Amino acid sequence: MSLLEYLQKASPACASQRTQLNSRKLQIALRESLYQRLSAEKIASLLNTDQARASREVGAVLEMIVQGAEYRHLCAEERDTLIREVYDLVLGLGPLEALLADPAVTEIMVNGASQVFFERGGRIYPSEASFADEQQLRMVIDRIVGPLGRRCDEQSPLVSARLKQGHRVNVVIPPLALDGPTLTIRKFREEMYTLDELVRMSSISAEIAELLRASVQQRRNIAVSGGTGGGKTTLLNALSVEIAKDERIITIEDAAELRFHSHPHVVRLEARMKNAEGTGEVTIRDLVVNALRMRPDRIVVGECRGAEALDMLQAMNTGHDGSMTTLHANSPADVVGRLVMMARYAMDLPVEVIEEQIASALDLIVQVDRSADGRRRVTSVCRCSKGDSGVELSELVGWSQTQGCYVWRPA
Repeated sequence: MSLLEYLQKASPACASQRTQLNSRKLQIALRESLYQRLSAEKIASLLNTDQARASREVGAVLEMIVQGAEYRHLCAEERDTLIREVYDLVLGLGPLEALLADPAVTEIMVNGASQVFFERGGRIYPSEASFADEQQLRMVIDRIVGPLGRRCDEQSPLVSARLKQGHRVNVVIPPLALDGPTLTIRKFREEMYTLDELVRMSSISAEIAELLRASVQQRRNIAVSGGTGGGKTTLLNALSVEIAKDERIITIEDAAELRFHSHPHVVRLEARMKNAEGTGEVTIRDLVVNALRMRPDRIVVGECRGAEALDMLQAMNTGHDGSMTTLHANSPADVVGRLVMMARYAMDLPVEVIEEQIASALDLIVQVDRSADGRRRVTSVCRCSKGDSGVELSELVGWSQTQGCYVWRPA
């Protein structure tokens, strides 16, 4: 082989890059042709008024365009792929649509335009999907936050929101994100898990499921603790299925994640951040205080993370038995310390007084953790009661890593 032939012969990597580049050029060309026939303003207007019509019109125009001479070198499959990619980009979330449609994917993480990762089965994998450039990524971000009345710019570089499917979204853009816009999407199942399903998944044992079921039915106050992505919300949703149908439930969340579809009487409240003018904020604490005036049988706080902890404890101590919440903590013992710290954000009370409130309010603390292999499991269930030195925790059952099974403690 001559030197010229060697230089002209593309390596597999170069060929792959060239194919990807050509694909992006075709996407850009098709998108521009679409906007010439159907303006971005008209598409946006259709999306706000009639999404089905927007889908039909955009699809029809794309089909017509790819019949032109400039696309005749593509086979039918390539044309269909190109139409789908541009359709997703114009009406959906572009390269992320396939990951959103995959029920096994639980989290999507975008670190700049060129890096996309996803979580499946508790493990993180790199994705072949990527954005053409930062502008395309910003366009997708605007499509997420725009319909919610939010904006993401240099004045508001941090945004937490949710998609219409209920998935939780967090966005960080420059100058806070140094390597480009960062987008994180936490996905949630359309149908929530039940305790029996968690047993089949080995997240809990059948005996623990019965303990938790009885605790909910007997109106015990329960705190579910654990780390990020450990399964706190999943367990809380499963516990909610066991609440009697004749009870009125008020749910309070920073971003609505709880799904009480099987219960007939649920009022869902969601906190609101400040608007562009710096006003209009409604905190979780405001909602907890207001919920007490709404005749609740049970109050469920999606996550305690601040001064609302004191109001939540007071609600549990003033006739709202059977209430539940989640919070971040590494162990049941850490739950007590965190609640003390958060309660003192609201009022500078002595630690002993707050601990007495905790001991009176909480009946059970359930710890959930994610192991190294990605499996989520209840690792401890503790009874919470008053002791001589404040809060006394007695573990009912715990997961033994060495024995690989649950160990029940003497009563």
